[in-house]
Amino acid sequence: MHEAPNYTRVVFDTTGPVEYELFVLTNPDRVVIDLKNTRVESGFDPSVVAVGRERLKGLRSAARGTGYRIVLDTRVKLTPKGFTLKPVAPYGHRLVIDLYSSTPKPVVPASVPDRDGRRDVIIAIDAGHGGEDPGASGVDRIQEKKLVLSLARKLAYRLNRAPGYRAVLVRTGDYYIAHRKRTKIARDERADLFVSLHADAFKSPKVSGASVYTLSDRRASSETARWLADKENRSDLIGGVGEVTLDDKDDLVALVLVDLSMDANLGKSIEAGQSVLNRLSRVAKLHRTRVEQAGFAVLTSPDMPSILVETGFISNPAEARKLNQSSYQEQLATALFDGIRDYMGHSAPPGTLIAWQRNQGKVNYTIVPGDTLSAIANRYNTSPRRIREANNISGDNIHVGQIIVIPAG
Repeated sequence: MHEAPNYTRVVFDTTGPVEYELFVLTNPDRVVIDLKNTRVESGFDPSVVAVGRERLKGLRSAARGTGYRIVLDTRVKLTPKGFTLKPVAPYGHRLVIDLYSSTPKPVVPASVPDRDGRRDVIIAIDAGHGGEDPGASGVDRIQEKKLVLSLARKLAYRLNRAPGYRAVLVRTGDYYIAHRKRTKIARDERADLFVSLHADAFKSPKVSGASVYTLSDRRASSETARWLADKENRSDLIGGVGEVTLDDKDDLVALVLVDLSMDANLGKSIEAGQSVLNRLSRVAKLHRTRVEQAGFAVLTSPDMPSILVETGFISNPAEARKLNQSSYQEQLATALFDGIRDYMGHSAPPGTLIAWQRNQGKVNYTIVPGDTLSAIANRYNTSPRRIREANNISGDNIHVGQIIVIPAG
């Protein structure tokens, strides 16, 4: 059982396809599930999962002839939606029941803090997997979904404390969200950057290191990238997306516009990814020193730069234990924050406080490996001479970790 902000999901594992009837009774409110030609495994006890739930008071069950009945006692009237899922390794057949409130919470328009007409930069942080999809698993029962949610919260804390930034957590608890829903949440919040966090696994336990990915609709930039993308894209099947629709297909003109928009954002995504990767290199071993590309479904958003960060490989025992340490997560969160800030320092959208500060010559920049004065000047639309004058630098000597002021372009 998993609780999302607007519904509760109950998942039953079955040894084969199951036929069922689903209906609601009142006085008191309850949802009834009648499973046909079904018996329970020994030790099956549904009552324990309902303890402390927001929408459910308890679960009761009993055999009914050749079938089995489960009653979900609810605190309020709920509208159920049921569907079955075919086997997807490592899971077998499943029956999924989603319980929605009959009076859904009103949708609150995305608020954009205003500072004399200058809004915050909005960063959508997506903690991968969740709910019945734990993602990768490592030694000591370490689960990817828990690691990345903890890291997402630490990153959000840093962003929300920084003037001119606001973080939006795509997933706030232990529940699954479909790939397209994740980007929709970010879009509804008018996010300026989408960051998806993962700690994945590979076929070999020897593989280790952090990496950053952007979208590619052609071919993956490496075998690892292709394998990880294929694996991540199966999450909707594991997490339980019970229906596929074609109502999102665009006509030819709209499709061309979307392609053009995605092409424009791809360059920005690579730029953001490299900024984050540069910062990660200071606290983590890198799997790749350059941003890679692969066909990750969660990155297919045409209206905002999007990156996927693999913080490490949970299939590597030493790296899994390190990722599970709160102190190391704090270092990763700081590196991610610094990378985002480096990117926004020269690419913040017009009308934001960060863009205004840049134009006022109030941007502080920290030198990272590979930086040169000419590259920094080109990035900020200024000149090496003006940077030298603003910082009393003679020649081209700069060093990693040095903080310089970037004059207005």
